[in-house]
Amino acid sequence: MKAALTNKCIGFIGVGVMGSSIIKSLLTAALPANQICIADKSEERANQITTTYKVQKQSISQIGQNCEVIFLAVKPQDLGDVLVELSKSLKGETLLISIAAGKTTRFIEEKLSTNNPVVRVMPNTPAQIGKGVSAISGGTNAQSAHLELTKELFSASGVVVEVPEENQDAVTALSGSGPAYFFYFIESMIKSGVQLGLTNEIATQLAIGTITGSAAMLQESGLDAATLRKNVTSPNGTTAAALAVFADKDLEKIISDAMIAAKKRARELA
Repeated sequence: MKAALTNKCIGFIGVGVMGSSIIKSLLTAALPANQICIADKSEERANQITTTYKVQKQSISQIGQNCEVIFLAVKPQDLGDVLVELSKSLKGETLLISIAAGKTTRFIEEKLSTNNPVVRVMPNTPAQIGKGVSAISGGTNAQSAHLELTKELFSASGVVVEVPEENQDAVTALSGSGPAYFFYFIESMIKSGVQLGLTNEIATQLAIGTITGSAAMLQESGLDAATLRKNVTSPNGTTAAALAVFADKDLEKIISDAMIAAKKRARELA
């Protein structure tokens, strides 16, 4: 971790899957556990995280008083109430980083009625293993230094890109929800492999190896996805037969419709 984070108190309000994943990544990147404070509406969950990561449990009010950076990692429907409580003790210079899907920086700023810098982030679950992607957008009062600090924090869990906030719902539909699309596809490949006569163990190994190898090839070859697909597809071969079924069922439209539905839901959550 860079000097900019030295002795800074980092607070987390909400320590579900994503909140705890970010905590784990920060600790892995050598942020001391005594710099992290957490609050969660579930006492059991808060106790679990403090036991696992040796971080400090505090109230929302205490986090507002003590922390220079606060992650808002609660469910979107809980964010309004959290902000009302947080506003009672929040210091004016504290950076707020929200990962609440669909909730805009304007929503947060209006709820707080302060001039605190706010940065909105859409991470995804591979952050748990340092392979995530996160898209960040600054609010009205967020300066370049706040964005750089946010990038530093999220770089511990993977790749970070900056996008205009109006693109955040599209990011949610692509990378935020994207891991679930791939997991669903792999589930289907494994089930089909078993139906074709493979054991579940062998089908699982083949499917996971195929998807991880293909992803690495896409990242490292310098070629785009369309070119790599064409390179695998011999005319009138087995791959061509499978892709013809995808085309006949209009898989591209199915994916597009699914992502449009995800984006729409993100807007509804706002």
